[in-house]
Amino acid sequence: MASASVSALNSNSLENSSSKNVSRESLRMEPLTNIPYLPGEEKVTDKEIIYMCPFNGAVKGKVTITNYRLYFKSFEVDPSIILDVPLGVLSRIEKMGGASSRGENSYGLEITCKDMRSLRFALKQEGHSRRDIFDSLFKFAFPQSHNMPFFAFLSQEKFLENGWNVYSPINEYKRQGLPNEKWRITFVNEKYELCDTYPTILVVPFKASDEDLRRVAVFRSRGRIPILSWIHPENQAVIMRCSQPLVGMSGKRNKDDEKYLDVIREANGQTAKLIIYDARPNVNAVANKATGGGYEGEDAYQNAELIFLDIHNIHVMRESLKKLKDIVYPNVEESHWLSSLESTHWLEHIKLVLSGAIQVADKVSSGNSVVVHCSDGWDRTAQLTSLSMLMLDSYFRTIYGFEVLVQKEWISFGHKFSSRIGHGDKNHTDADRSPIFLQFIDCVWQMTKQFPTAFEFNEHFLITIVDHLYSCRFGTFLFNCESVRDSQEVKLKTPSLWSLINSNIEKYTNPFYTKDSSRVLYPVASMRHLDLWVNYYIRWNPRIRQQPQNLVEQRYMELLALRDQYLKKLEELQLSDSPRISNNSANSPVSPNQIVHQIQTQF
Repeated sequence: MASASVSALNSNSLENSSSKNVSRESLRMEPLTNIPYLPGEEKVTDKEIIYMCPFNGAVKGKVTITNYRLYFKSFEVDPSIILDVPLGVLSRIEKMGGASSRGENSYGLEITCKDMRSLRFALKQEGHSRRDIFDSLFKFAFPQSHNMPFFAFLSQEKFLENGWNVYSPINEYKRQGLPNEKWRITFVNEKYELCDTYPTILVVPFKASDEDLRRVAVFRSRGRIPILSWIHPENQAVIMRCSQPLVGMSGKRNKDDEKYLDVIREANGQTAKLIIYDARPNVNAVANKATGGGYEGEDAYQNAELIFLDIHNIHVMRESLKKLKDIVYPNVEESHWLSSLESTHWLEHIKLVLSGAIQVADKVSSGNSVVVHCSDGWDRTAQLTSLSMLMLDSYFRTIYGFEVLVQKEWISFGHKFSSRIGHGDKNHTDADRSPIFLQFIDCVWQMTKQFPTAFEFNEHFLITIVDHLYSCRFGTFLFNCESVRDSQEVKLKTPSLWSLINSNIEKYTNPFYTKDSSRVLYPVASMRHLDLWVNYYIRWNPRIRQQPQNLVEQRYMELLALRDQYLKKLEELQLSDSPRISNNSANSPVSPNQIVHQIQTQF
């Protein structure tokens, strides 16, 4: 495996344009030449600065701040060192040192990023030299804290495909064979009155009236009642998602909620007992009773079986990722690598999420309907439903299908992207922040590694999604729920990430993909079969031996290109030969060998 070059420090994986070695003088004359401006992007300020590169030491160059990115290019280094960081990636900006600080390069800025990096810049200690850079970064990196719009609302980008057309709830439910005699589509939440964090179009049991749903909503946290996510095409078992029941310390009961879960069970004749998967550890679910929450007790829900999956909460996941960042950036201690990685518990959490999803998929595959929830039903619940659907339904393993899955289970059903990522918010210590969606994408990557021919998309597709989870270049992941997106007119005023991807789909396609519509995937969720996603978490470190593109995949792509080249040549030869062949055809018969020229392919 080849080590990544220093020039790979470019932080925007989508715009990795090659940079030529440029002298200091030419940079002064043409400061904007190599900055890949987007339509709607404008320069705010620039300044000569020193980048304290953790791998190369102090590097002089120029930093340019726009309303979308921080762009640094070195002066006298060959190859040039480039930093191209969307401002949405910035989590924290701090001043380093003061006017009286001593020591070389002790005065400047320190920036913490959401994509595993930290950046340090030094300036000369004269006349508040960092003030304009700090103020510009702080203002445009945290627009929501300054009553400013996200860059996505300023973008003028145009694409061949409109990504907002990817997901239609009615079309997706129709693909699943819904509605039918057991399940109906309801518009009871059309004005977000039943639940302000649910979408407007919901699928519920045919026997449950809208009034029943309203009564159930009173007993479920945030009004997030059990709603159908997926139905098995053959055995008609379903995956339902919801939030915890509001049992409380006194052990409250709600006959409407109990009856509703029984109606769900009866909708599939094969389900003797409805399986309820509570994503939380048992002790956490019990503790939630103190704040009015809880779980489905055996006495109240006699036709249900409750299983706890022991997946920890958002705070545990946040601390785990912090520990992971500490061991991967800027330095990796290879001599203690395995013990350091184990101490983060990151792969342990990945294992528990995957293991839970496998249990859900297996139960549904065997004909049992299931209900999945955590506390509020928008974090661990989304992980479990979407991963189990990915295992059960090959459609979601296509590029378009995966986009639908993300739009449906995460965006539409109210995963709190704004709170979990902290889009445009300066409050980096917010306890609501947590890498729940990143964890889901990591689980998907683990599956693609175990089943390399089962997914239409490649690793670059997954990395692109995570990069733009933070960038604020697209409206796709902005805000917490559909009701807020509707009020902000996100679909009308911002571009979709799927527009970018679907306009250049070959870039994100796995050449080894083999369509198999009936196959259920059960990944091995043991620590021996899980790996750290090096190409994402450690991609910024040029000293670590990066995992290159699969050599077989690379060779296969080369052969496909060669094949296309020869087919084109063959077509040209046939066209050039056709007049001669037609002239001779009246005189003598022509064998196929005379028409088709044999072309030898060199391997």
